[in-house]
Amino acid sequence: MELYGAVTTLGIGVVFGVALAAPPGPMNAVIAEESVLRGWLAGFLAGLGAMTADACFFVLAYLGVVGVVDRLPTLRAAMVAVGGALMLYFAYGAVIGAASFVDEDADASAGDGPERRGFVKALVLALSNPYQILFWLTVGVGLLRPGTVDVLSHVPAVGASLSGALVVHTGSPFLVLGLFVGIVCWIVGFPATLVSVGRRVDRLAPVVAYGSAVVLAAFGVWFLIDAVRTFL
Repeated sequence: MELYGAVTTLGIGVVFGVALAAPPGPMNAVIAEESVLRGWLAGFLAGLGAMTADACFFVLAYLGVVGVVDRLPTLRAAMVAVGGALMLYFAYGAVIGAASFVDEDADASAGDGPERRGFVKALVLALSNPYQILFWLTVGVGLLRPGTVDVLSHVPAVGASLSGALVVHTGSPFLVLGLFVGIVCWIVGFPATLVSVGRRVDRLAPVVAYGSAVVLAAFGVWFLIDAVRTFL
């Protein structure tokens, strides 16, 4: 029975991880851009960069180190501003990458640059995202404490409509392990799907790259507006 309970909890954690990782956002925009322009490995490394930030935040939040962000609005606003500026910068880079892909020498230019570039880009972007920190300060750390968590209510954008659909008991390390396994499943499968489809549709790569630029720019503007409102 204990083994069954552990496996069930692990499975729920996997669902939680995929549900958190899958919705559109700046991290998936970076993963998509790297995947279609530089291949599966680049997309996977970008996802790994974002997951590395999650792991760092989880450990620091559990130790109480990053709680200062929640107590200092000015610091939080500064981080939001930096994150917004970075998103706009990466959006510009995505546009340049997409434009180069449609040039006559696209095959040569698409492969230029180290594949680890996406890892650094996603890691820096995630580390400057205070919303990611606040998630681990609240929900993330709470996963190891006895209680309950409404898993799907924390899914970005659609959480309110899914509230109450999957409420699970917390306090098991298998739940956190499953969450990270779910994230790994996403950062392996999402780039693979994009690369596979892209090979069948030649025009997909620049479309995805331009779409990633739009997503990053939108989030960048939103972050900057949020920061300005706090400072004012």
